[in-house]
Amino acid sequence: MKTVNRAFFTALCVSLGLFASGAVVAAGGGDVHLDSANINLRDEGSLQRGAKAFITNCLNCHNAQFMRWGHLTQIGLTEEQIKANLMFSPDTKFSDYMTTALDAKDAKSWFGAVPPDLTLVARVRGSDWIYTYLRTFYVDPKSPTGWNNEVFPNVGMPHVLHDMQGSLAKTVVGEKESHGKKENVTKLVVERKGTMSQQEYDMYVRDIVNYLTFMGEPASVKRAQIGVFVMLFLALAFFAALIVKREYWKDVK
Repeated sequence: MKTVNRAFFTALCVSLGLFASGAVVAAGGGDVHLDSANINLRDEGSLQRGAKAFITNCLNCHNAQFMRWGHLTQIGLTEEQIKANLMFSPDTKFSDYMTTALDAKDAKSWFGAVPPDLTLVARVRGSDWIYTYLRTFYVDPKSPTGWNNEVFPNVGMPHVLHDMQGSLAKTVVGEKESHGKKENVTKLVVERKGTMSQQEYDMYVRDIVNYLTFMGEPASVKRAQIGVFVMLFLALAFFAALIVKREYWKDVK
């Protein structure tokens, strides 16, 4: 138990460190508008699609070491569906945590750093940040990976979804004055089309973000469901109390 708590604390500190570094980047001139992800934790279809997309694309390099496979039943999947469609390794148990098979040493050698755990990323970064991040990769020949990102400059992660989105290029479309200095105004334009339309890709990313938000706090789905019944109960209790009050006080002038 102490080991799990220590690991959780370490991951949280790393995540907060990443958040702080992102804030510094933003303060240094990364004034990027964040698009709204419009997530909906009641949309089980979106959560299920997002889980599949996360496992297919993200779990190859990133851990989700505080999320158990069994928690996927909270988004409407059965144990049989999870084992048949999402758990690709025969050695993985239903009660196991969702971890990557990528060796940490190999990851550091290839990417320069071990990819961060994503269990809490939505709670640390926010859903809008992730949604914008996954849609604003652009080609950068100067980058070691060949890619850069609008909301996370000099990011070490390559654009793993480029086949679906296509390739974007950053072009200068004008100038603006900031703090007495002229700065280029840039825009991302499509350089090569992907297998998805922009609308399809936006929906695909939204599903991933929806799932990441759920993964950061799996109890939130059940809490939202219970909350509806609690509000109905409170409403009924209020009207019942109002009727009782009128009955008791009807003869009092």
